[in-house]
Amino acid sequence: MLSERYFVGDPREASRLSRKVDPEQWVAKYLSRLLPRAGSVLEVGCGPGVMAFAAARERSTLTVTGVDLSAARFARSIAERPRNVILREADAVDLPFADGTFDVVYSRLLVEYLSDKQRAVDEMVRVCRAGGTVLLQDLDGQLVWHFPEDAELREGLSCVLGALEKRGFDPFAGRKLFSFCKSAGLNKIRVSAESYHLYAGAIDDRNLQFWQTKLDIALPIAASVLGGEPAALALRERFLEYLKRDDSLTYSVLFTVEGTKP
Repeated sequence: MLSERYFVGDPREASRLSRKVDPEQWVAKYLSRLLPRAGSVLEVGCGPGVMAFAAARERSTLTVTGVDLSAARFARSIAERPRNVILREADAVDLPFADGTFDVVYSRLLVEYLSDKQRAVDEMVRVCRAGGTVLLQDLDGQLVWHFPEDAELREGLSCVLGALEKRGFDPFAGRKLFSFCKSAGLNKIRVSAESYHLYAGAIDDRNLQFWQTKLDIALPIAASVLGGEPAALALRERFLEYLKRDDSLTYSVLFTVEGTKP
């Protein structure tokens, strides 16, 4: 089940993540080569549904099912739903499908928010057919890697991340996907890693806005561990100012792991 929902339960987070990525480009890069031999596809943690919609438009003969813990996240996009898309409310750790239902099962930036990560991956493998593919994608090093060092900023971010981790959020989920897939019984596992965000020098305005939203969502828990909202707002501003510096570098890593169900 999902952990405390400071990120994943906030509608701003689903919107933020969907606006950060071009769905058609994502499908073309990571999913398209799996679709020609697929008839049914499942996205777990579909949010507003933008990836599922893009996959459905890529190949009209597909049936693409998107599930999310809260139907409210895709309710506003129902009118844009292609005919070959099904959207359902469901929990990643208890998928309401029979064994071997789908040819391809994928999730993007979901595992980091799940308290029982292995169980969710087991479920994705269970509903995948024998010979089908499970593809997982998640981040590693969120809010962690920066240079030059800013001791006060590092200490504040560490406190906030520690509190989030106690509630299930995992800033290092990406490196764990391979192990989850092995434990779930996948074979022919392929792993790739690439920079997800890399800001060398001053951040651009568009990405700065994404970070402002992310930090706003985290503000309640930051306030709870830092002694109040003024301290949380001060940390927020310190980090945003750090991102604006022309001598700073901030990055995280995106892991993509896919395997075949025997």
